[in-house]
Amino acid sequence: MGEIELRAESWLTPVDRELKIRFKLVGLGGVLPKVALSESEITWVKLIDQTKCIGCHACSVACKSENSVPIGVNRTYVKAVDVGVFPQVRRNFQVTRCNHCLNPPCVAICPTGAMYQRSDGIVDFDKANCIGCKACMAACPYDAIFINPDDHTAEKCNFCAHRIDVGLEPACVSVCPTEAILIGNLKNPTDKVSAIIHREPVKVRRGEKSTRPKLFYKGAHEATLDPLAASRPEGDVFMWSQMNQDPHLINSGHDFGDHTNHSVEAKLAYDVSHSVPWGVRVSAYTWTKGIATGTTMGLGLAILANKIPSGSSGSVLLAPLVALFALAITGLLLIADLKRPERFIFLFTKARFESWLVKGGILLGLDGALTLAWLLQGELTSSAVLRGVIGGLLFVVSAMTATYTAFLFAQARARDLWQSPLRLPHLLVQCLLVGFGVLALVDGKVGEGFLLRTGAALVVLHLLLVLGETTMAHPTSHAKAAVWNMTRGKFRRPFWIGMALTALGIFAPLGGVSLMVIAAIGILGYEHAYIQSGQSVPLA
Repeated sequence: MGEIELRAESWLTPVDRELKIRFKLVGLGGVLPKVALSESEITWVKLIDQTKCIGCHACSVACKSENSVPIGVNRTYVKAVDVGVFPQVRRNFQVTRCNHCLNPPCVAICPTGAMYQRSDGIVDFDKANCIGCKACMAACPYDAIFINPDDHTAEKCNFCAHRIDVGLEPACVSVCPTEAILIGNLKNPTDKVSAIIHREPVKVRRGEKSTRPKLFYKGAHEATLDPLAASRPEGDVFMWSQMNQDPHLINSGHDFGDHTNHSVEAKLAYDVSHSVPWGVRVSAYTWTKGIATGTTMGLGLAILANKIPSGSSGSVLLAPLVALFALAITGLLLIADLKRPERFIFLFTKARFESWLVKGGILLGLDGALTLAWLLQGELTSSAVLRGVIGGLLFVVSAMTATYTAFLFAQARARDLWQSPLRLPHLLVQCLLVGFGVLALVDGKVGEGFLLRTGAALVVLHLLLVLGETTMAHPTSHAKAAVWNMTRGKFRRPFWIGMALTALGIFAPLGGVSLMVIAAIGILGYEHAYIQSGQSVPLA
């Protein structure tokens, strides 16, 4: 009885450091064994024995109390799935949380080092460095990260690192009444948890992502581990909670036609919703970036083909001005999408160059500087050599700026739809298509025939690439569900409207500049459907 009371007290008093140290010294319950090991000799792992879990949610409550987690978000929670047909039905539980991966994608994509990995394997976070870009949320295959509604920074389970550092077990481990949650040192072969992991059948979630998760499940049913395996209940309620109907939140379960993994009768009994990281601002950013880079690239190609004189008013003045304006809008959209926009300067002062958010920010800045240089040289000098050097550099940097988003999306490893090998060439084609539409609009009759014919060819290429992305064999049910949602699900309207508008560009050589402009606008509808569909499939 005394041990139970002490375990409860250890998580009900989350900030009493002296009490924790006293527990450690006297060797009471919930305290880690004293072992003289450095952090480099430890790799913490967590084992969830679902055969012992009774679904009491004590771990969820303990976590909220210990870490002051606000209502509406969770570092950990217990998912419940009913498997079978009445009367042969069994309720299965899954304790869901951060997997503390050995190869964490959230750390790789984080632009400021706010997400980092300790030498003992714990993936922790530093709120002081977080800019609220939500890239870590887009990258996490387990939907384990959320934005704290109080301070607007990213947060997740951090293994109760503050307790580990003073010799205490994590709060969820201390309070579990059935010892279903265990932690251990993977580097110690005599450790109880390490022995179970190496000798008994255990499972991980989404092992195909090569994240090497350190959260192992013993006795877990596949219907709980796979977020698409169970169906959602009819209506809008779980067993004892409502499903959140906010369009910016995703509920688990399948409603994507036949493109799922469900092979048993399984229905969600309780789950929580997860936020969609990137919304309409990110969809718009890819389009405005396309205007900026496509205009300068298209201008370079037209001048190289002698279809637009390098001294025309459109190429020298109007086109660079449009590109600069579009770049400014792009930057504003990216800053506005941050949950902590006042910290945007951290992208440069605390930059981690492994992140494509940082590389993209640098490319956007270089593209803007070279576009301004092109504009100024046209006004201040007539040197053909200088014009050629600046134009060549501008073309290369614009192409890199147009396509870096493909590498950024590839770092968002949680989103299977975005891992398509067609994404980079498709972005290049889209940017050129939009750029030729802008040039046809600003340069009047100069080179109009070339611009419209090339634009029409780009429309055909875009349609073929979309056909490839939507019909090719996708390797995962996640990607198939995302495509279904884009073409037949909740984002079918912007997708098909965008496709129809863009298809009109085929007739631009006959119908004139207006059809090319309409085609360029249609790209926005497709991009929005593509980006949002990639985030519409549940991960937990």
